[in-house]
Amino acid sequence: MTIAVHQLNKKFGQFTALDNVSLNFTNGELTALLGPSGCGKTTLLRIIAGLEYADSGQVVLEGEDASAKHVQERQVGFVFQHYALFKHMTIFENIAFGLRVKPRNVRPSEAQIKEKVTQLLELVQLDWLADRYPPQLSGGQRQRIALARALAVEPRVLLLDEPFGALDAKVRKELRRWLRRLHDELHVTSIFVTHDQEEALEVADKIVVMNQGRVEQIGAPGEVYQHPASPFVYGFLGNVNLFHGRVHEGILDAGGVSFSDPAHADTRDATGTGYVRPHDLAVERYTPDGEGLRVQLGRVHSIGPLAQLELIRSDNGELIEAMMSSERYTQLQFKVGESLLVTPKRLHVFVDDAT
Repeated sequence: MTIAVHQLNKKFGQFTALDNVSLNFTNGELTALLGPSGCGKTTLLRIIAGLEYADSGQVVLEGEDASAKHVQERQVGFVFQHYALFKHMTIFENIAFGLRVKPRNVRPSEAQIKEKVTQLLELVQLDWLADRYPPQLSGGQRQRIALARALAVEPRVLLLDEPFGALDAKVRKELRRWLRRLHDELHVTSIFVTHDQEEALEVADKIVVMNQGRVEQIGAPGEVYQHPASPFVYGFLGNVNLFHGRVHEGILDAGGVSFSDPAHADTRDATGTGYVRPHDLAVERYTPDGEGLRVQLGRVHSIGPLAQLELIRSDNGELIEAMMSSERYTQLQFKVGESLLVTPKRLHVFVDDAT
C-alpha cells in the first residue's frame, strides 16, 4: 500500500512534535524513521496508524484521505516496543484475537482462524509454543508473537515502534535479520521507528532521518551514510571527528593545518567544519617533514578485527578517534604516548556562514 503524509503539524502544549512534515512511503518498502528521542518519529507513526490526530495536514492511504478515519478503518498492523500481549491468553489465542473480534459478516470461521494462526506461527518459527502463555516466553519470542498477531488481520501496512528496543544486543541483532528476511518474503509496506543507527542501516530499504520535528534527509542507507545532507545527519550516523576552521578557495585551514576540499573551491573566507569518520583517518609515525596533523597516542582499544585509537591533538589538546584493522595496528607497533601524524582520506566540509 502506498502511504503519504502532507504538511503534518502536531503540538503537545508548547512542544512542537511535527513541523510541516511531508513524506511518501513506497509500496512494499521497509522504511526506517530514525532520530533521537523527541524528534517526532513515534508521533508520526501514531498519526499514520490513527492512534493520534494531527493538528493540520493529511494522511493519504492508497490515494484516499484517511486523516479522519478511525484506527480500525485503516487496516494497519501495529507492533509496540513492549509486546502488549494478553498475559491470560495462550499464544494461539493472542494471535487469533484480531480475527475473532472482526464484525460477524467478515469474521473467518473457526477452521479458517485455526489455519491462519498455524500458518503465522510457522512463519515466525514458533509453532511449538502455541499452548504457552506470554510470561513463559523470552523477550525475543514475545516480540515475534506480537508481530504474528499484527499480521493476522492482513494489514495493508505494518507499523513498528522501536520493536527491538527492550531486548538485549544479541537478540536484537538476530531479530533484525529475521525481520528483514520476513519482509522480503511478505513485501508488506512497513515503517519502523528506531533511534539505533546500525539497526536502520542494516534493515531498511529507505531511511528518513528526523530532528526536532523536521525531516533532515531521506535516502537509501548507503546514500544517507556516505552523503549526509547536514551536520546533524553526519554526526548522528556514527562517530565523527570535527575540524573547525576557515574555508577559502577549496582549502579548510583548521588550526594551522590545511585540508583540501575541492567541493568548496568557490567559497571565500567562511567559517566551516570538516567532518571525518574514524575509519577515514590515515595514521602514521611522526616525522618532522611529514604532512598532516600531529597527535599523541593516548589510548588503544583493540578487540576483534578493529583497533580504536584515541589521539590527542598537539596544537589544542582535542581528542580525535581513528580506526584501523587490528592486523595493521599490530604491524605498526605504535606505543602509547608516541607522536603520530593523521591525515583525512575523506573529508566533508559544511560551511557555517560566509563572512
